[in-house]
Amino acid sequence: MASLLEIKKKISGVTNTRKITKAMQLVAASKMQQFQRKALSSRGYVGDLLDVLQKNVGENESIYSEKRTEGPLLFVIYTSDKGLCGALNTKLINSLFRSNIWNETPAEQRLLITIGRKSTEFAKNNGIKVEKNFSGVPEKLTNFEAITIVDQILEYWRAEKCREIIFVSPHYKNSFTNYPVRKTFLPFSDEMLAAHLGPHVDEDEAEASEPMAKSKNGFMLYSPDQEQVTERLHELIVHALFSQSFLELKAAEYSSRMLAMKNATDAADNMIDDLTLTFNKARQQSITQEIAELAGASAAFE
Repeated sequence: MASLLEIKKKISGVTNTRKITKAMQLVAASKMQQFQRKALSSRGYVGDLLDVLQKNVGENESIYSEKRTEGPLLFVIYTSDKGLCGALNTKLINSLFRSNIWNETPAEQRLLITIGRKSTEFAKNNGIKVEKNFSGVPEKLTNFEAITIVDQILEYWRAEKCREIIFVSPHYKNSFTNYPVRKTFLPFSDEMLAAHLGPHVDEDEAEASEPMAKSKNGFMLYSPDQEQVTERLHELIVHALFSQSFLELKAAEYSSRMLAMKNATDAADNMIDDLTLTFNKARQQSITQEIAELAGASAAFE
């Protein structure tokens, strides 16, 4: 009986856990759909800004397109604040800290800014100095909050404290696929524009946009002048790229959490089935033993 009670308690405990994982799966699926729509919409907005820059003011220089040879590299890595999202954070962390560009750059030539508690904890546990960390960034990120964070990052560039800014963030492909990408955010260059526009554009979209990309609009009017418009457009693009990366992080986080909780729910179902089978076998064995004892006692009385 003690064994039967123990198995029954295990079944009850696993059932309660399954209810929690199932609820978390449904919540993650709902939020994933919201951030999926926002992330895909932000790509169109960023693409339009980059298209304007490339067609109209791409040849003009600003402080954000300076080619620098001196100064450290500034790395900015996006991770989540919470766990239970599969291998998402591990892949992002490995994408940076195991990369050639990180390992081949001397420690004194590296600056690190972390966005998300998981990357901050990893850096702290491994003795890596963090210049700034942003944890607890609200999911409903407003433009003001985004600008506040981006301006703190851009301040390193304006003060000439770095020669290049590299972002590491996830690219959300679909509900089942996301992978880390490492891109240069500053300085602006043809290679930087190609990196943001080229790798993740579908072939049909690329063919459709190719004729437009080659043309230049020579009828643009600038106010107050072309130099200030270029600099302001560069800032807008950096802000847009930051917001896009944040939305893709959230979409990837919730899709990974949805899959992780689905796997946990399926594992709980299998465990409940195994425990139920074990319980039935133990109960049958107990009943058989009681019948045998009753038959033996009856035979002894006779």
